[in-house]
Amino acid sequence: MRKLKLLLDADWYTRRLLVESYLHLAWARYLKSVPFSTVAPSLGVNMSETTFERPSLGDQKVLAAVSQAVHIMSKYTFWESQCLVKAMAAMKMLEKRNIESTLYLGTAKDENGKLIAHAWLRSGPFYITGAEVMNQFTVVGKFAKTLGGERQSENNGSGFSESSS
Repeated sequence: MRKLKLLLDADWYTRRLLVESYLHLAWARYLKSVPFSTVAPSLGVNMSETTFERPSLGDQKVLAAVSQAVHIMSKYTFWESQCLVKAMAAMKMLEKRNIESTLYLGTAKDENGKLIAHAWLRSGPFYITGAEVMNQFTVVGKFAKTLGGERQSENNGSGFSESSS
């Protein structure tokens, strides 16, 4: 009840953002159950990154708010909302606000030698989700969600850079 009271006491913008993040976390969790090859095209340009340039002050505030909302609501879902789910939810929320982002997929071995995976999201120089342990992982995939769709000059759709022809 205390947490519900906190939600109801929050300003309208925060309440809306928390509800939106909950819905995107649910959708992202569903997408995690779908074959990755089906989901991957919706994540952006494969093996590409967005710029590391610092966004406007307004966008920086949006990045912080989205990050906070996703982290808070992921604790209250009835389903697993770990790194990939949080990264995909935050990416969708940023896309809705016309803010570019890059989703990273990484692998590493745990203390028992078992292969483990992690996902994190970056926008400009800021890490929105998953930054806590990202340095322990080797990047094996990345997807750039750019503002105008795919960057045709970097990827002609065949999986090869135009300059490599």
